[in-house]
Amino acid sequence: MPTKTVPAGNHTELVYQCRLPLSTQTLRYLTGLLGAHLKKIKSRWRKLPTGRITVIVLAALRHDQRLADLAGGNAVSRTTVDRWLKEMIDLLAARAPRLERVLAKIAREGGSVVLLDGSLMSTQRRTGLPMRRRWSAKHKRHGLLVIALTDIKGRLLWTSTARPARGSEITACRHDGLVSRLREAGLAAVADLGFVGLDDDTGDPAVITGYKKPKGKKLSPAKKLVNQLIAAERAVCEHAFAHLKNWRVLTRLRLDVKWATRLVRALMILNQHEIAR
Repeated sequence: MPTKTVPAGNHTELVYQCRLPLSTQTLRYLTGLLGAHLKKIKSRWRKLPTGRITVIVLAALRHDQRLADLAGGNAVSRTTVDRWLKEMIDLLAARAPRLERVLAKIAREGGSVVLLDGSLMSTQRRTGLPMRRRWSAKHKRHGLLVIALTDIKGRLLWTSTARPARGSEITACRHDGLVSRLREAGLAAVADLGFVGLDDDTGDPAVITGYKKPKGKKLSPAKKLVNQLIAAERAVCEHAFAHLKNWRVLTRLRLDVKWATRLVRALMILNQHEIAR
């Protein structure tokens, strides 16, 4: 039996305001960076002022706001917001330092130790072989593995290329030749038990880790104490990753994975400015 439905009425788009918990220093830095870039490429105009564009990009990165929603609230198209976001990621990622320069700077300033850790960046689940490579048996979800170095105060110094999570942290470090570069700079890295076996030189290791508990046995009191001391030193490294993941765009990456490395490095630069205020 046919039925008649009543129309819902006129469609109205609602726009709301949302607090963005970032400093004005970060906003000024990003606005100046974009303004200098537009001047360099001789861009005559944009649909919105540079300050407004910066706020839109920061909202996408900090709150993981959907680009279509940001576009609708600012009377621009989704592709325009997507282009602004990727342009800003490129500008920031280009300022991320290379590994050799980071290690050389620490050695030049009299440092002797850095902190090493890895973290999983979740991605959306899709079909196909690439997704099988992104499956992490440790975390039981799909994602990309990122290795990072921090100083003893917990400030992020360098992040690696984002690689499929199926590989281990040790494999990712060997791709970057991390151990040999640490030795060249005369530095050592303190890491967790996931990096046991990365450095085969037990006499003078460049990567210092704790002791794993043998199967069916217990650790001696001395080894337990060593593990506690290493864990205490590494606490600030865990805090650095926690600050990085305050950018909710990393909660579950919706961008194309080819942007993952540049995204993490861009957020590292933003984090440095936000923490240094």
